[in-house]
Order: sequence, then C-alpha cells, then structure tokens
Amino acid sequence: MTGVLVLAATPIGQVGDAPPRLAEELAAADVVAAEDTRRFKRLITDLGVTVGGRVVSYFEGNESARTPTLLEALEAGQRVVLVTDAGMPSVSDPGYRLVAAAVEAGVRVTAVPGPSAVLTALAVSGLPVDRFCFEGFLPRKAGERSRRLASLATEERTMVFFEAPHRTEAALAAMAEAFGSDRPAAVCRELTKTHEEVRRGGLGDLVAWASAGVRGEVTIVVSGAVLTGTVATDPDSLRAAVAGLEEEGATRKDAILAVAQRAGIPKREVYDAVHRAP
Repeated sequence: MTGVLVLAATPIGQVGDAPPRLAEELAAADVVAAEDTRRFKRLITDLGVTVGGRVVSYFEGNESARTPTLLEALEAGQRVVLVTDAGMPSVSDPGYRLVAAAVEAGVRVTAVPGPSAVLTALAVSGLPVDRFCFEGFLPRKAGERSRRLASLATEERTMVFFEAPHRTEAALAAMAEAFGSDRPAAVCRELTKTHEEVRRGGLGDLVAWASAGVRGEVTIVVSGAVLTGTVATDPDSLRAAVAGLEEEGATRKDAILAVAQRAGIPKREVYDAVHRAP
C-alpha cells in the first residue's frame, strides 16, 4: 500500500492564519519536506507542534535530486508532508516535480488548503475577480520581461504577478509600457503582516509611487484588457456600465476608467455622465 503526499499551506504572514489541520498533519508525518528547514523550525515552535518524523530540505536547488528519495518513501507507504516558506506548495514554489512524480506512480496526493498570496491579493485589489490568471514571476531580463508582457496586452482576465521588491518599479514601468499607464492595478505588499499595504491606481501612478523604494513581499494585480466599442456611449448606458462594475467590487474611479476604455471615449465623458446624472 502506497503512502500519501500532503501539500500543506503555511501562513503568508500571521501564524494565526495557519489552518487547524496543518498542526495535525505535521505531527503525524513520517517525513516533512520543507523549503527552508530553519524557517520551518520557527513555524512549528510558533504552532507548538512536535514533529516526530524526519525533516528534510526541499528547495529549488535540490528539488530534482530529492524527488526520487521522497517518491521512494511514498511508495514504501509513508506519509510525506510538503511545506514551503509561505502559501501553497507548487504555486511559484517547490512541489510540482514531486506532485507529478507521485501522480505518475499512482500515489495519492491531497492538500491542506489555506493561505494563498494569489487569492488574498486578488480579493483585496478591488479589481474584477470573476475571471483571472496567475502569471507568477516575470523574467528578470528587461527584453524577456517586455516580450512576456506584450503577449499579455490583450489578456481580458485580471492578472496576478509575484515580484521581488527591488524589481517592483521596473516591473510596473514595463507593465505601463505594455498595457498603458492608465490600466488599473494594485500593488499588495506584506499581505496579512504588520505593515500590510495595498496601493491602488493606474500603472503610471504606481510607477511613481514605487520609485521611492518598495520593501517586503509583493504581489501585483492588474486589470485585464477591455474591448473598445462594447459599451454604448449615451449617458444612461455609461452610468449603467459604471454601476455594474461597482456592484462587482470596483471603485468608482476604476469603473469609470474601464468603461471609458470599453466605449473608446475619454474618461471625462464617462465621469460627466456619472456625476451629472439628472
């Protein structure tokens, strides 16, 4: 009988956000594969958990070499719990190789659901959430980054990116060039932590804000492209379109911008239609 691979979500900020099952799974594990064993030790200390199983490192540098060993443990009937530094394993973190190998070997894979920077940032961004895509980290080289963003210029879904703090200004500038400086976006910094900050606005405004320097973990949410000509330009239609986006959670400012883009008219016309209603 084969074992079970458990992908366990860990807090992205406050330890109190840890799902109750996390402590149970860590205590019951035969093997815990942790992205950073030192951070993992701090986590279990904060949770008050005693881990009786083996704790091994599993990070980008040893993921390929460690996967066969962990697969052997699973095939021998052991319960392997995989944790990363924050959030859900395999989402821009180590884990995919082990999951793919386990699935191919017929090993059961399950998860302890919990904190996710992707979904948290999306929820607090104030941008449309009915359809979205996760793009992870952008390429570090400017040329490759620009090409990636150019390929997303017509993406209609809300986009979520991870970014390093020291590259945030450059990433936002590249986004403004590819998507337009008025494209609504939100920079979510230090989510759920003491210094949490969500900065919303057009990409051009966010570039200016980031020029002073950005610190902490960063998630960027960008509104998708809107097709022009899909909204009638009479005042009643414009007001109705803005009201519809506000009901979905968009701010009035962002809703006016989105409607203007869809209608292919200046923002001022939409603003006037909304604020000069009879």
